[in-house]
Amino acid sequence: MHQVSDSIEDTDIQEITKKVITGQTILFFHKTFQLLSIDTYSAPTRSITNTEVESTVIGPQDAFTESLETNISLVKRRIKSPMLKNETFTIGTETDTKISVVYMDGIVNKDNLEVLKERIEKLDHPAYTDVTILKQLIEDNPLSPFPQYYLTVRPDTVSGYLHDGRIVVFMENSSAVMICPVTFLEMFMSVEDYYNRWTTASLLRMLRFFGFFLTITITPLYVSALTFHPEILPYELLLNLQESRAKVPFPPLFEVLFIELIIEVLREAGSRMPAKVGQTIGIVGGIVIGTAAVEAGLISNILVVLVATSALLSFLPPIFLVSNTSRFVRYIFIISAGLFGLFGQMIAFTWLMVHLLRIDSLGKPYMSPVIPRKATDLLNGIIRFPTKYLTKKSGISKSPKK
Repeated sequence: MHQVSDSIEDTDIQEITKKVITGQTILFFHKTFQLLSIDTYSAPTRSITNTEVESTVIGPQDAFTESLETNISLVKRRIKSPMLKNETFTIGTETDTKISVVYMDGIVNKDNLEVLKERIEKLDHPAYTDVTILKQLIEDNPLSPFPQYYLTVRPDTVSGYLHDGRIVVFMENSSAVMICPVTFLEMFMSVEDYYNRWTTASLLRMLRFFGFFLTITITPLYVSALTFHPEILPYELLLNLQESRAKVPFPPLFEVLFIELIIEVLREAGSRMPAKVGQTIGIVGGIVIGTAAVEAGLISNILVVLVATSALLSFLPPIFLVSNTSRFVRYIFIISAGLFGLFGQMIAFTWLMVHLLRIDSLGKPYMSPVIPRKATDLLNGIIRFPTKYLTKKSGISKSPKK
């Protein structure tokens, strides 16, 4: 039950000032010399609308807002259970931002919960404007380009993870919520997978998962083949590439970096413009610049096709942070391919696998269930088995046996 009033000490000037600043009303009783603070502040909030970030064809369409109370109520509307617990913390030495840690008591891993609470209590950051700032401060590996916690704006996604024993962190003034711990494979899973047939869901998951590795290897393979290993290409394709690059004065490495930079500029410019103008700039700019660059002999037409395919594949993951990660990792592979060819790509791939195996999410292995293997988790991995077989909790969130 929400407390609307509270008595305070008349000598605590800092507490009185803080309550007045936050919009509360202070009543002074001159006969008893007592103070009473009443919560009369009602912050303006926007209505619940359809999600634009994680849109789906099947399933609920509502999304979180910037109101902490509204977001929690959207989850409680789906989970009507006394096991649903909510613990509130105040963080930010200058902003006094409220966050809520929500979990299912009896299902959640208590060790994970204690680790999260300990990290939150040790925070000493002045201001929080979004939950993404909190996520970066409590990550296990802050230097890693990979996101170690799941961000979503969908209440149905949060409800599913709560039933699985995960912990969800809400923050006021933030429409996104944080889910932890998570695995690398879950970064390619969407809540719509559970609304589709298992065959369709499995196909889409494989497309997202293998698309991630394709987007970081397509253009580096182009650089390796033309610089060091032309023998790996079919003879007809090699003739087409040589004809296409007849006018290009740059080596393949600089050619790829040039067109990748152009794509980044178009993407960034389109995201900063109004929606309709941004779409026009992205489409028209890409066509005009790509065609003009090919005709001017700056890049080959085959490279334009490869870069465009790589850019499309980078947007397959449901979490935009994974798309940003693939863009960063792709540059490492391109430079490695330009310096050492396929051998450099293998070195980069080895670094990627070792790095993923070393990452933790709230102290749990990021590559679970692959390393270490959990047999039941494989039923809900790259291939999603029929729903009736998905009855076990994930190993990363399961409570340890006493």
